[in-house]
Amino acid sequence: MGLNIKPLADRVLIEPVAAETTTASGIIIPDNAKEKPQKGNVVAVGKGTKDEPITVKVGDTVLYGKYGGTELKFDGKDYLMMRESDILAII
Repeated sequence: MGLNIKPLADRVLIEPVAAETTTASGIIIPDNAKEKPQKGNVVAVGKGTKDEPITVKVGDTVLYGKYGGTELKFDGKDYLMMRESDILAII
């Protein structure tokens, strides 16, 4: 991947998955009613700290809190930068 962002310490860069656009029954969800995604793919990880090494790796799909992380835009894509401790699970 041509992404040249390297998170520091225990931070992880996540690319959120796209929000659902339709319900299971086929109803289209308008933009203002879409839920913020809580699942994403890890695209970069820091080196960790001496006391807490990083356990996620690039390519992992993770679950995180709805309001966790800092949103940023890079090369036209949306990303989230968060501490590894804000990640709830690897799926």
